[in-house]
Amino acid sequence: MKLDFTNVNLDNLSSYEDKALSAFDTLMNKDGAGNDFLGWIERPVDYDKEEFERIKKAAEKINKNSDVLISIGIGGSYLGIKAVDVACDSYFNSNRKVKLIYAGNQISGEYLSDLLDYLKDKDYSLNVISKSGTTTEPAIAFRFLKDAIEEKYGKEEAKKRIFATTDKAKGALKELADAEGYETFVVPDDIGGRFSVISAVGLLPLAVAGIDLDEFMAGFKEGMDEYTQRSFENPAIKYAAIRNMLNEAGKDIEVLVNYEAKLKYIAEWWKQLFAESEGKDGKGIFPVSVNNTTDLHSVGQMIQEGKRNLFETVLEIENPNKDLTIKEEKENLDGLNYLAGKTMSFVNKQAMEGTTIAHVKGEVANIRIKLDKISAKNIAKLFYFFEIAVGVSGYMLGVNPFNQPGVEEYKSQMFKLLGKPGYEN
Repeated sequence: MKLDFTNVNLDNLSSYEDKALSAFDTLMNKDGAGNDFLGWIERPVDYDKEEFERIKKAAEKINKNSDVLISIGIGGSYLGIKAVDVACDSYFNSNRKVKLIYAGNQISGEYLSDLLDYLKDKDYSLNVISKSGTTTEPAIAFRFLKDAIEEKYGKEEAKKRIFATTDKAKGALKELADAEGYETFVVPDDIGGRFSVISAVGLLPLAVAGIDLDEFMAGFKEGMDEYTQRSFENPAIKYAAIRNMLNEAGKDIEVLVNYEAKLKYIAEWWKQLFAESEGKDGKGIFPVSVNNTTDLHSVGQMIQEGKRNLFETVLEIENPNKDLTIKEEKENLDGLNYLAGKTMSFVNKQAMEGTTIAHVKGEVANIRIKLDKISAKNIAKLFYFFEIAVGVSGYMLGVNPFNQPGVEEYKSQMFKLLGKPGYEN
């Protein structure tokens, strides 16, 4: 993984060095706000090896008896999993034995009804992921799916097909799992949801999907080795400093850009990571994303000539896993013969370069993150890079990067409207 800051004016960056390194020290010394949730920093080497092996065995079991695994979770219990899942699978011709399907990430009765219909002639298992077991969206989905799987297989067989990833000692889901005899895995106390894909939260469904967990963890380890170095040349520290420099210059929106549709859910994970970590106390850089070249034909105009309060971070894949070469046609009715002999990835890259030139000309600073290729290992390293960066950036902003108090307000208002006991007006 390489970072390119060529298209950012760095004349003022040196004035942010001391602040960035101080924020990094706060993160690594674990003496800042939210320090109870920093278990992810050492997790690439300090994890439960016994649970790791149990995860692999559970994945093998699911692959033997199921066509589908329903991953039931929301936020950090959903986005990291789907990011890796979508990025590492084929668009159309998946060779996976078990299909991952997601539930409990919204409250659509139509979605869940269609899912229940779809599952009627499938063999399936459930992985319900919730630290408490009472989060509204996954709890509703699990009610329906638990009833359906018990009706299909009977309670004794169903309990062998339900896996609970939850608190190690307490909570509604833990109590239910113990009472029913579900195999359980742990949501760590010291790792917040948006950082939790490195734990059983992400590892079980990804193992079922065929992700090599040893390679995945190796990617996090490479990130740990590289991005925990105390140096202003550390790309994670520099990225955090540049973000804060641009923010103080009035650039309060960051656009994560990709030119490969498989990376869409990487951006969705990234948006949660930065929005929940930085968006508090009236502060924060608003994270949005675009999928190019598709979105050049929708929001490209706004990026090019709209309000100058944004900057871009581009994910570039240097070596695609597959490609096509454009052929010459005799009639040339579409006028594309000038591209004959060129690969689609070459054309896509020139679109990226041309867009960068145009946007920089339009006063949009442009950061480039280059990945050799899409792989679970590279994505894990990218995740770790962003996690270190958001910790440094959040402390530079003067907020606690590891809580999300504002998330509770919408819940309170929703519960009042629904008449939940204890939330009456």
